[in-house]
Amino acid sequence: MSSRLQHSVLVVVTFITLLWVIELADRAFGLNLYRLGVYPGELHGLLGILFAPLIHGSWSHLASNSFALLLLGVTLLYGYPRAALPVLALIYIGSGVGIWLFARHTYHIGASGLTHGMMFFIFTTGILRRDKFSMALSMIVFFLYGGMVWSIFPQQPGISYESHFFGAITGILAAFLFRNRDAAPATKTYDWEDEAAAGEGEDPDQK
Repeated sequence: MSSRLQHSVLVVVTFITLLWVIELADRAFGLNLYRLGVYPGELHGLLGILFAPLIHGSWSHLASNSFALLLLGVTLLYGYPRAALPVLALIYIGSGVGIWLFARHTYHIGASGLTHGMMFFIFTTGILRRDKFSMALSMIVFFLYGGMVWSIFPQQPGISYESHFFGAITGILAAFLFRNRDAAPATKTYDWEDEAAAGEGEDPDQK
């Protein structure tokens, strides 16, 4: 395993561990941390922009987000190490602001905005950059999490589709802003390709 991949896994696993510790403390001590979620239109709800992605409504909610965070987070950090920090900052803050401004008047919690933002960033970046590496990452995440496209629309009453929607929007915006922050991998050429190119450039009369 390369050092960059190891670093990516370590960072993401540390963050996921933090989420589980927070959920355990919430359940064990009855902290009712959902009140630190984003509550649209209310001043106290602004705190949720910082804290909502760290809080979950159930163990199953946390588990499903944990798997997505692991796969998408490692892909983002490994594939786009220079862009990862500003991308995550934009998704984290931007999706929370969008929820506070436009979402339904209830508490919105969970890391779903982050997962949707990362998926849409990686997918859109592959389309915009069109180098083989970015396109491969784009296809992989779409194969695994393409269903997120449908979850940005209203479905079940207890699910914050607004978090999904604004996560997706900020992920797409981040792709346009930061798609070129990481240089495209060098294209490998083979000897037979060089020979073929040289052959095409020769004068036919001299063959």
